[in-house]
Amino acid sequence: MAAQVQLAMPVAAVPHLPAEETTPSVDVEIASPDQQQPAAAAAPSMAVFPPAADDDDEEEAVAVLLSGEFFTCWSSLSESTDDETTRRTTTESMFYIPMNGNNDVGRRRRRRKVRSWSRGSFLGRGSFGMVFEGITNEGVFFAVKEVYLDDQGRYDDAQQCIFQLQQEIALLSRLQHNNIVQYYGTDKEDSKLYVFLELMSQGSLASLYQKYRLRNSHVSRYTKQILNGLIYLHDRNIVHRDVKCGNTLVHRNGSVKLADFGIAKEINKFSVLKSCEGSVYWMAPEVVNPKRTYGTAADIWSLGCTVLEMLTRQLPYPNLEWAQALFKIGRGEPPAIPKYLSKEARDFISQCLRPNPDDRPSASKLLDHPFVNRSVRSIMSVMTS
Repeated sequence: MAAQVQLAMPVAAVPHLPAEETTPSVDVEIASPDQQQPAAAAAPSMAVFPPAADDDDEEEAVAVLLSGEFFTCWSSLSESTDDETTRRTTTESMFYIPMNGNNDVGRRRRRRKVRSWSRGSFLGRGSFGMVFEGITNEGVFFAVKEVYLDDQGRYDDAQQCIFQLQQEIALLSRLQHNNIVQYYGTDKEDSKLYVFLELMSQGSLASLYQKYRLRNSHVSRYTKQILNGLIYLHDRNIVHRDVKCGNTLVHRNGSVKLADFGIAKEINKFSVLKSCEGSVYWMAPEVVNPKRTYGTAADIWSLGCTVLEMLTRQLPYPNLEWAQALFKIGRGEPPAIPKYLSKEARDFISQCLRPNPDDRPSASKLLDHPFVNRSVRSIMSVMTS
């Protein structure tokens, strides 16, 4: 069966979560990326991951959400105060946050239950709803995605959106890595669902390269961190399927983290990937080909496109409409790599963009590439000179 692709007009970039919007379907499913970029959207996936949270209460809460009965089961979990900007969580185990705002995974067990929180400034529109800054009554900041469960369009579309959101929550609750955005918890109030996430104050890499011309040293450092996140995922047989600058968020300390796991999927001998899902300009050839299955190597192709995007400050296939780009990708034609890029950068991107997925290096292998280690070598040369 042919993959469904959705056309979406570009929308304004969201500082903490990539912007998406639902649009009428045609033949092929695509979500819009960050500001000033052509439409390229993510198609919903149909996989659900079992929760594996740190705490029994949190695991039970996610299980309730996944049960399909959360419309009624969640009705008693929270209540509003007189101030509409303040939300009080009555089920304390639902919402944990690191003490002192420290998101170091090594210290994750030192977490505190949040009894109340206040909604702050509007950050933008993310997948499924609006994104706000939030603050606990102890002064710790976080991001909160506010989803209107009754406002997701037609019934079939609504069920699909909710299913995709369930999948993202279930997967994020299992992941603990310094280069993956941290999930804190979930709460519901009437027809609103709140998803609490780590606040990434500098927005996405897409918004960053629109403001600054990134140097090779910047891109090298960011690439190394993305690779570390991918190694963590791939070691667990999880394919992200939508790696790009718009889905990589930047912390104020300069660290970057993979985000937006709405179409990520776990693969095993009983589950293979065949659906054409992701953002068109970053899709690997095997993803576009309906006759082929694919795996973690698809993320490596997307990483090559992401590095190219950071260094050139434009999308892969920059002069092509999405349909033209899709045609070239299906034929195994990688985007052009400008000659003005450094030799190491060109070689790194070329290795990622090998048409045959079996020829692409793994994320672990790419971690040893000279382009990724250039900043370390530069520091060592200064120390020994």
